[in-house]
Amino acid sequence: MTRSVKTMDHTQISSEMATELSEKKRIGILGGTFNPPHIAHLVMADQVCQQLGLDKICFMPTYLPPHADEKKTIAAHHRVRMVEEAIKENQMFDIEKIEIERGGKSYTFDTMKQLTQLHPDTEYYFIIGGDMVNDLPNWYRIDELTNLTQFVGIRRPGFPVESRYPLLWVDVPQIDVSSTSLRNKISRGCTVQYLVPDAVMQYINREGLYKNEN
Repeated sequence: MTRSVKTMDHTQISSEMATELSEKKRIGILGGTFNPPHIAHLVMADQVCQQLGLDKICFMPTYLPPHADEKKTIAAHHRVRMVEEAIKENQMFDIEKIEIERGGKSYTFDTMKQLTQLHPDTEYYFIIGGDMVNDLPNWYRIDELTNLTQFVGIRRPGFPVESRYPLLWVDVPQIDVSSTSLRNKISRGCTVQYLVPDAVMQYINREGLYKNEN
């Protein structure tokens, strides 16, 4: 009795590999303290998602960035809740709490290694501002990190778009607003209407955040 053996030519193998790759989810990661989240974060995430055709963007609050001033970073649960409020009306946005749950200093290499191990069916796109590109050589285990995620650079006026690391560049409307400026405004009793989502402003007022920073 003989058995037929199914063979596959190189064309079939290449086709199956291409199908496997096309079935992978493509997720953007926008990390930050989000202290508080504001409209520039939302615009950046939306533009990257649309221009690169990603499946979604995950906002990833850090527990504590490696060089953060602990005194100026409010409790993680407040920042998580503000992100949830900020993104709740956009189905393309989600929140990734892996660094919050892990606690301690947040190194991108450790986070992306953990995410890729947990989700081997996902390709990650890590979003950074053009002003951060020159600092990439100083990132912890950067050469290994570039094998775990595709970096996406946001073009910024006055900053070069050349790097020895592979980046995808995206043009995003420039919005001159920062979390630091918003905290200062709130502490002085100034309005930040239209600079943060209404739901975030309501949460800030309800919890009395940033009122006594000065």
